[in-house]
Amino acid sequence: MAEKEDFYNLLGVSKDASQEEIKKAYRKLSKKYHPDINKEANAEDKFKKISEAYEVLSDKQKRSAYDQYGHASTDPNFGAGGGFGGGAGGGFGGSGFEDIFDQFFGGGGRRRNPNGPRQGEDLQYVMDLEFEEAIFGKETEIRYKREEECDNCDGSGAKPGTSPQTCSTCQGSGAVNAERNTPFGRVMTQQVCPTCKGTGKEIKEKCSVCHGEGHNKQQHSVNVTVPAGVEDGNQMRLQNQGDAGENGGPYGDLYVIFRVKASKTFDRRGSEIYYELPINMVQATLGDELQVPTVHGKVKFKIPAGTQPGTTFRLRGKGAPRLRGSGNGDQQIKVKVVIPDSLTESQAEHLREFAQAGDYDEVVEQGDSSFFSKVKDAFKDKR
Repeated sequence: MAEKEDFYNLLGVSKDASQEEIKKAYRKLSKKYHPDINKEANAEDKFKKISEAYEVLSDKQKRSAYDQYGHASTDPNFGAGGGFGGGAGGGFGGSGFEDIFDQFFGGGGRRRNPNGPRQGEDLQYVMDLEFEEAIFGKETEIRYKREEECDNCDGSGAKPGTSPQTCSTCQGSGAVNAERNTPFGRVMTQQVCPTCKGTGKEIKEKCSVCHGEGHNKQQHSVNVTVPAGVEDGNQMRLQNQGDAGENGGPYGDLYVIFRVKASKTFDRRGSEIYYELPINMVQATLGDELQVPTVHGKVKFKIPAGTQPGTTFRLRGKGAPRLRGSGNGDQQIKVKVVIPDSLTESQAEHLREFAQAGDYDEVVEQGDSSFFSKVKDAFKDKR
């Protein structure tokens, strides 16, 4: 088995370094090697090693034992005969009868190290977008409030020049033992330490800015690149833009949720754009060339003669960008033939003449799809 590296060397400090120097060295290294930030292959292993070193050297009792016995002092079986780490009166050590009851009546097994680094909370931000902004994307700056590391105390929560001390009630474990009545009798359980609230640290003199919290609510801004093609309800993750972490842990993440306004002109389903084109019955019968709106601007569109109501045409590449792909979708155009609800006497007379000339004086049955074909043929015969 390879020999473990010296804890002082891991943190890059001397053996007579102050607690403040050890803390600053750890905070710098933990941010550099945290696996959520550093994706190098050995980053996680390095992070675990410096975390172990800090856990020992930041605790006065553990540091004293380490200075005297070296890595042997970190062995859970070290001093099992009632010496080092035995607790008041020796007790059951770290893995005996009490741990079995903890699993059934509280504690749930091994507790998380209260002095270890913890990532900050994730946050959400809702961004409103115009229909066109969602299609083409944009660069923008957003502002919101988040918990940031206190500049006055560098996140320690203690008055500058002082540092948090190991909790005198729980000796840094973050938990205290308590007796509890159960159907099996009185058993020992673990509870969150009332003095340090589970942090394992006591702050005798609190920072005047953050009042011992180590962080405070501040206004924060970040530039956001909205990708082209986002849709209503899509979200984007921005790493390390959430709340500040604890004990040198990294910031949480920010999730930007997009809320897209509807268009008065178009409907959208993914990368496909839908548009309803109103035309009159003459245009449907004889055909026409029109300027049709698309999200990319107006384009020329030719309506074939004899176009039926409800016919759908496709404009290739005139839809929205594909968010998870290349190129654009299409725009589909659905024809809506608008029948006039009022006519002048002259218009009505011409229509009657048209019907008589083409034998259309009879009633056209609903759904007779040949009607416009007959009108088209009639116009051809008059040419």
